[in-house]
Amino acid sequence: MPDTGLQTAPLRVVPTAVVTRPWRALGGPRSLHLVERHARVYRHMWLMLASGVGEPLFYLLAIGVGIGQLVGTVAGPGGKPVSYAAFVAPALLATSSMNGAIFDSTFNVFFLLKYAKVYDATLATPMRPQDVALGQVIWALIRGALYAFAFTVVILALGLLKSPWAVGVLPAAVLTGFAFAATGMAATTFMRSWQDFEYVTLVSLPLFLFSTTFFPLSVYPRPLQIFVECTPLYQSVTLMRGLTLGAVGPHLLWYVAYLAVMGVTGLYIAGRRVGRLLLT
Repeated sequence: MPDTGLQTAPLRVVPTAVVTRPWRALGGPRSLHLVERHARVYRHMWLMLASGVGEPLFYLLAIGVGIGQLVGTVAGPGGKPVSYAAFVAPALLATSSMNGAIFDSTFNVFFLLKYAKVYDATLATPMRPQDVALGQVIWALIRGALYAFAFTVVILALGLLKSPWAVGVLPAAVLTGFAFAATGMAATTFMRSWQDFEYVTLVSLPLFLFSTTFFPLSVYPRPLQIFVECTPLYQSVTLMRGLTLGAVGPHLLWYVAYLAVMGVTGLYIAGRRVGRLLLT
């Protein structure tokens, strides 16, 4: 049998399914119990849950609508001129999905892992490390989807959705949340103290500022354009911008595949790392 890192752990701690089914590497239906736990906890912290809608909304009103009156139009997908607010809105939706997923899968996961010991208690049940990782990512997706839905309603009310393809922005936001939540949780399992979270800001803030959120890719020199085109938030921004502005084509499937592979890889690593940290 291949070494999963769990065969040597006592069977009184590790459920039999962990040892006998090592191929179930991405979790199973037991993960929904962790989602239920988080939902029950957040019933008493609904204001914290709702506060995540505010930041992208303020950016949209201040920069997209406010500064947009000074900017006028910019080059959208395919070079077609669009209003600055319509250009910025889908990028802020992508950023909202990223930030919601990252917050819940980094700071929150670290607290549950190192201080609250929630995952230790969870693994004393038939749940496996992969179930823990999947459950945490699903909860981050639910939280991110709520943010995305609220923000989508706002930009719809402002008349910034220019195409019927905009119905796809909510699934695209969920996919973005999946990619960043899984990757964020995987990264968190390597962190040793709160100081390590400076790296989260070091990565997320430049992504927010430079992934064509506020200006077109063409403003960069070509070498920097290539670098930006390889970053994950750029994939999400370009996907959502294409959907909201009607620039739809087979090329969007590349962005979907990029985010899906990123999410699956992060989820696999997170499940392995949780098992290694808590069961060995």
